[in-house]
Amino acid sequence: MSLHNLKPAEGSVKSGKRIARGEGSGKGGTATRGHKGAKSRSGYSRKVGFEGGQMPLQRRVPKFGFKNINRKEYVGINLDKLQTLVDNGRIKDTVDLDVLVANRLAGKNDLVKILGGGELKAKLNITVHKFTATAKAAIEAAGGEAVTL
Repeated sequence: MSLHNLKPAEGSVKSGKRIARGEGSGKGGTATRGHKGAKSRSGYSRKVGFEGGQMPLQRRVPKFGFKNINRKEYVGINLDKLQTLVDNGRIKDTVDLDVLVANRLAGKNDLVKILGGGELKAKLNITVHKFTATAKAAIEAAGGEAVTL
């Protein structure tokens, strides 16, 4: 180690402007904040979505309808999708949430509803959260069983 390659420890020296340290620094006086106005004052914080006094977007856009905070969102799976999986050999005779997650038809935390779209020929025992009336009838007509969780 020599005098020519001495350096301060990492993080010990701050780089950048030294603001509000007198007129001689070139950054004194208003301390780069300009004159007057909310941004020049201490304690100023801009609100999220503030548009300089213009009416903010979330207040300009019209709102209508009703959002039910208790709504349950179901992942819909049609019967023809299940029949395709049977034809491909991915499903044998029982269909539950684990099988659907393994085949990427639903997530592990999803609520699943079987819909009556398409045709089901295979005899399946299906255990999910909900069934439509047509889906339940089609499953039982094919000799299967529809069990609600």
